[in-house]
Order: sequence, then structure tokens, then C-alpha cells
Amino acid sequence: MRDQFGRSIEYLRISVTDRCNFRCIYCMPESGIAWLPKPQILSYEEITEVVRQLAPLGLKRLRVTGGEPTVRPELATLIAMLRGVPGIEDIALSTNGAKLPQMAAALRAAGLDRVNMSSDSLRPERIAAIARRNLGFDPVAAALAAEAAGLDPIKLNVVVIRGVNDDEVEDFAALTVDHAWHVRFIELMPVGDLAGTEFERVVPSDEVLARVAARFGALDANDGPARGNGPARYQRIPGALGSIGVITPLSHTYCDSCNRVRLTADGRLRTCLYGDHEVNLRDALRAGEPMAPLFEQALANKPREHELLKLRVGGLKALSEVGG
Repeated sequence: MRDQFGRSIEYLRISVTDRCNFRCIYCMPESGIAWLPKPQILSYEEITEVVRQLAPLGLKRLRVTGGEPTVRPELATLIAMLRGVPGIEDIALSTNGAKLPQMAAALRAAGLDRVNMSSDSLRPERIAAIARRNLGFDPVAAALAAEAAGLDPIKLNVVVIRGVNDDEVEDFAALTVDHAWHVRFIELMPVGDLAGTEFERVVPSDEVLARVAARFGALDANDGPARGNGPARYQRIPGALGSIGVITPLSHTYCDSCNRVRLTADGRLRTCLYGDHEVNLRDALRAGEPMAPLFEQALANKPREHELLKLRVGGLKALSEVGG
């Protein structure tokens, strides 16, 4: 599976729901979102069938996302179904972590390999302000629960927003000293409520790394976690058990190495997070038609790079529509 630019596509991000128990300020509006009607959302059997048809073409790695995937009932059932597809080597989960302490063990038993958890603050009052919900969430406790369940590696994703949480960069970096966790600092992507007005709140990755180095000393080069599909570049505080990564959609784009496509909760295949092109797999699937020709069509139109710097976001009103 290669696109028109020769990039090998082996990684599918699967959104299982557009709903979320948070309303994070960088991801979705506080209100006014019209949820997808249930009949439009792919069933677990339909999701598994898409994966089963694409695996022989070279699909190897999956990431289950939302919205917030843990709000969809019986998520462990889907993980077990995906685990049973021949050729799938790796299944990861992206979550806000709020339900992870209760669900981590069952998800691991079902076949989940690893987890990425959104952790935009370590301060309870600030977590509630960013999420616009107060669920008593403790990201460190959630990460410890995931670790105890055997999920590995554990990645903590921090969207850095100037004037909101950028004063916690060093605190997050400190977590990697005593924990074999991988903290990834993500540049803010102005979408939805933030579109076109918030570039001044973007904290470039170079600034983030400089602040960490000023606190902990010169950083060592590091390969990061042994397993991963994403675009993060990693370094390490000397002697730390974990690593520090940066994800840089604005300051250092990584489109040349893009290896992923996205399946929305209602069965649309998007070839770029911020691209306009998508292919409807759901209707063909429900009509009993094969997926391979549609997938080939989608890859033939995968763009060379996103146009986020031009404020073109492919019609997205909220990152929650496709799981980021």
C-alpha cells in the first residue's frame, strides 16, 4: 500500500465514536456539536471487516481513537476482535485517560498493546478548566494504572498552549526521570474555536526543548519508545528512565514520512487529518462491496502535505471528529 508519493501506508487510526466526556478547549466546542446518529456509526463487526480486508494489502498497525473511545460501550470487545485479524501486529489506544484506571486491565487482557493518554496539566483545577469538565481526573494515577496493567509503552501527550499550561513543561518533563514514560509535547493546532486567531498561543517545539534543557541540562539524543507509529522526535534527560518527544505540525512538518490514514466513526476514510479528500467506505461495506478498490482510490489522492499553515483544515470543526 503506497500513495502517489511512494509513502508506505500501514497504519490506520480508527475513530469509534465522535462523543467525548471532555470538552477540551483545543479539540471541540463546549456546546453545539451535533452527534452522529447511531445508525450512521460503524458497528464493531463493520470496523473489524474493514481491517480484515485491508490487512492483506499491508495494513499492520491500528490505533483506536474517538472522540473519546472509552465512552463507547464494550470497547474491550472491539479490541479482541481486531486482535484476531491476521496480519495486525500492533493495537494502540488514544484516550483522555479518565476511565483508564477502571478499564486498563480489561483492555490489556483483550489484546491492547499500548496507550497514548492526553495529559494537558498536572493541576486538578487546570485540568478541569482545559477540559471544561471536572471529573476528578488524575493523569499520573491513570498512567500508573496503565503501567500496572502491562500496557507498554505509555505515552503522555501534552498540547502546549501559551498562557494556559506552558508553565508546566518542566513539570511534565520531570515525570520521565523516575518513570519509563514518554512525554510528548504537541504544538497547538488552531482548529474549531481556535481557528485563525490563536497562532500567538503556539509554543514551538524548539522553545519547549530549550526550556527543558535549561532546567535539566543538555538533553541526550534518544530513539524514544521501541514501538510507535507517530511523528514524534525524542530526546532524554540524562539518566532518565523515560524520554521527551515533540510533535511539530507547524514548526517542522513531518508529512514526508506520513504512514497513516484515518477511519471516521461513520465510515469515511480520510487520507490526511487536514485534507479535504475522503472516501465513503461505510456504504460500500454495507452493500457487500470490496474495500480494496476504494482504498486504492483514496491513496491515489492522498496529498503531499497538510495546509494547516494556510488555515485550511479539511472541513474539520473539531479534532474530535477524527480523533486527532
